[in-house]
Amino acid sequence: MYLLLLAHILQSSLLAVHSCPAFCACTLGSSGTTQLRLVQCSDPGILSIPINVPADTVKLRLEKTLISRVPRAAFYNLSELQFLGLVYNFITSVHPSSFVNLKALRELRLDGNLLSSFPWEGLRDMPQLQTLGLHNNHLSSLPAHAVLFLPNITYLDLSSNRLTILPAELLDLWFPLPGQQEGQVKRRILGLHDNPWLCDCQISMVMSLSMSLGSPVVIMDQFLMCSRSLGQSAMLLTQAELPRCMRPSVQPSATKVISPLGSNVILRCDASGYPTPTLTWIKTSTYTDCCQQQIPESSEQLPRNLESFMQESPRVGVRWSIISLNGLSYKDAGEYRCQARNMAGISEALIKLKVVGNTRLRLPRKKSQKTPSKSKKRKPNQSPGPANIPSVKGNQILQNISPLTTNNIQTVPNIVSKVLPVDKYIKGPKLNSAKKKSQKSTKSTSESSNNSTAALLSATLL
Repeated sequence: MYLLLLAHILQSSLLAVHSCPAFCACTLGSSGTTQLRLVQCSDPGILSIPINVPADTVKLRLEKTLISRVPRAAFYNLSELQFLGLVYNFITSVHPSSFVNLKALRELRLDGNLLSSFPWEGLRDMPQLQTLGLHNNHLSSLPAHAVLFLPNITYLDLSSNRLTILPAELLDLWFPLPGQQEGQVKRRILGLHDNPWLCDCQISMVMSLSMSLGSPVVIMDQFLMCSRSLGQSAMLLTQAELPRCMRPSVQPSATKVISPLGSNVILRCDASGYPTPTLTWIKTSTYTDCCQQQIPESSEQLPRNLESFMQESPRVGVRWSIISLNGLSYKDAGEYRCQARNMAGISEALIKLKVVGNTRLRLPRKKSQKTPSKSKKRKPNQSPGPANIPSVKGNQILQNISPLTTNNIQTVPNIVSKVLPVDKYIKGPKLNSAKKKSQKSTKSTSESSNNSTAALLSATLL
């Protein structure tokens, strides 16, 4: 019984693998010694993507049917699929996740449909894809973010659509400037004919670069048509007078910025060129000799592109950008490059940022210990004045007199009162002068011993 059940399961799986959808033809092809399964469905009665296509299918064609949409994960079971052709149907929409699990797919054809847009992000589910055909659709724009998913594409057919301009990002991918390409440059075949291109310098430069010797891009049809504006009659690109592209020029707001530690700084640069250049910020070094000891050894790897910045284009041909640095530290110091780029070239400006300040802690100074004076302590908020400074004569006398003790200083007023009345022969004016000087000597008793002694000797001499 168990063996019969196992045989039934195996038979069912084999039928599922090798069954062929209705209105389709399934054949086996050969590539050397390998057998390849080919499935072709081209009946007008097919309204949707068949769900029972054999899992070992390598090549699938769905042509001239009434299929109008490609749903999510429509080919999930076809992990071995290498070629997918959905040509000349009525497809108006393709889900971004339609091509999940097609990791072996190398060629995708969607020619002759009604697509007004294409989910470029869906290309990341097909890492081996090299050929993409979108000929004869209704595509009116090619978004800049498509460049993120086209690096591996070597054949791109955009002919017979409604495209008017090419984004500069795609031109950088197709025609990399010196120093931008990594490794060997891939040769690409582009189909751009039969589109109403606007007569600008970009489409003109594409044609001139494609015809140059050793160009990485080959244009299928050199006879491109362009018009001055939408709605005007088209003319051959070679007959139109086109504006010339201008390499960008960059002007920074300052070439050297010095700012204190912990402050906020805004770096700005302005660029002009045609087409309007894009700006990027690159940090090339991190510190100067002054603050190398403040930076940890495990600092960031430089140079690196900075992502948090703002840029705007107030008019065609002009763009400005700022980068904000808040709470400066020593690791923010260094060189910043503002790089402007368009299809005509690259220019850059250098801004040096220096951070000044000191993060070391300063210890408080110790108060100096004063030696105690042998003289009498001063009273609070009392200091010697100019009137109490001894004269030169008093200083000369003090050199021959030993210093008085504290008891002697305290007795100075009594001595003065006894000495002054003794001089009876002093005349009036002299007596008044002696009295004044005795008053001064009395006030100076709270001062230092030197001042008190000088006042005493002066009164005695008079």
